[in-house]
Amino acid sequence: MGIVRVPVKIVALIVVLPVRVVWDLLVACGRAARRHVLGPFCAYVLQPALRGIGRVLTVLLELVFVWPWIGLWRYLLQPLYAYLLAPVGRGLYAYLLRPLGEALAWAGRGGMRYLLAPLAKGVAWLLRVLAMTLFVWPWVGLWRYVLVPVGRGLAWAGAVSYRYVLTPVGQALAWTGALFYRYLLRPLGLGVYRYLLAPLGQALVWAWHVAGRIVRAVWRGVRLVGWVLVGLPAAQVYRYVLTPVGHVVRDVWRTVRNTVREVRAEVRKALFGSPAREPARSRARTLGSTTAVGETPSAPEISWRKRG
Repeated sequence: MGIVRVPVKIVALIVVLPVRVVWDLLVACGRAARRHVLGPFCAYVLQPALRGIGRVLTVLLELVFVWPWIGLWRYLLQPLYAYLLAPVGRGLYAYLLRPLGEALAWAGRGGMRYLLAPLAKGVAWLLRVLAMTLFVWPWVGLWRYVLVPVGRGLAWAGAVSYRYVLTPVGQALAWTGALFYRYLLRPLGLGVYRYLLAPLGQALVWAWHVAGRIVRAVWRGVRLVGWVLVGLPAAQVYRYVLTPVGHVVRDVWRTVRNTVREVRAEVRKALFGSPAREPARSRARTLGSTTAVGETPSAPEISWRKRG
């Protein structure tokens, strides 16, 4: 793993470190510009200018599109309506339209009462008589003098034919059918079922069981052949090829990730320094010992050369 870690560190120092430094410098410059240049400019220059322009445009729009219509309504249309149109309309309604409407209403009531009402009653009586003559009285006569006698005759003929013809014929047919079923159809059906359908069904059941056993044996053979040709080679490839390769890839990826993480931490520490930490609190000592809980032992006073 050391062989892989050294090239990765070299690549990270050559490629990642300059890009990271440039990116951090750009971010710091952007934050400083936004805090000390763009923010005060927007707050003290751009926003007051836009606010003043908006107020000026509002006043201009009101002067062009609002106040002319308000003046037209207040000083021209409203006085014209109040002092000219309203009195003229009230005079026309009081001295022309109302008398004319009353005269037309009186004429309509008189004409309706003495002319149109009698005429409408006469026309309605004529239409009623005509409708009764054309559509009611012929059908009443047809029903009373033709259909009712014919229906009564047909009902009497049907009752007589049912009692003296259809009933004896039906009884004879029922007796013949019973004899035919008892002495011909029932024995024939029993013989066909006993000597043809039952043996045929047993043969079909036996053939079904035999076919099931054959299919089961063929399926077992196909499954065995499939396991030998596909399953066993796939299992061997997975166990002896893919698993070791996956382990190697996992170890390499873990090494690369740890190396990149360490390089990033070192770069951040070199650029921004180590983060401030809180002072360690004094901890109670454990029973039977002279060291505090969580206290790390001091490093041995042996140089790296002596260790090697």
